[in-house]
Amino acid sequence: MLDSDMQKLTRLAQERGEPFRVLIVDDEKWVRDVFRDFCGTTDAFRVDLADSGLEALAKVEATPYDLITVDLIMPEMSGLEVLSEIKKRRPRTPVVVITGNATDKLVHKAGLLGACRVMYKPVQLEDFISEISSALSR
Repeated sequence: MLDSDMQKLTRLAQERGEPFRVLIVDDEKWVRDVFRDFCGTTDAFRVDLADSGLEALAKVEATPYDLITVDLIMPEMSGLEVLSEIKKRRPRTPVVVITGNATDKLVHKAGLLGACRVMYKPVQLEDFISEISSALSR
């Protein structure tokens, strides 16, 4: 499955003539690095990183991303707040929420705010690429 999703993403990026722009938002550096490395397994992505909601929103204002991943539990500005603000600014951009310890209520609210998917940490490479492939194919 992983190989077919990777091939699909590579083909889609080649057809559009440029890599997909992805923003990864998480307050933990090691998590950002892991997801950046996941995206680095193919040339189909250009990845930016943000360690806070405020940094993410500044980047969203400046750059039209094809996909954004957002951690749900972050200090200063929650993932739900970030998701809500992203959807106000870029309503058509798919946002995948990634969380390690969210309640059902928070996950439900993320869906209501426009998250295209919620994934639970630890996220495996195959699942991550599959979800991104699905979101970008819509």
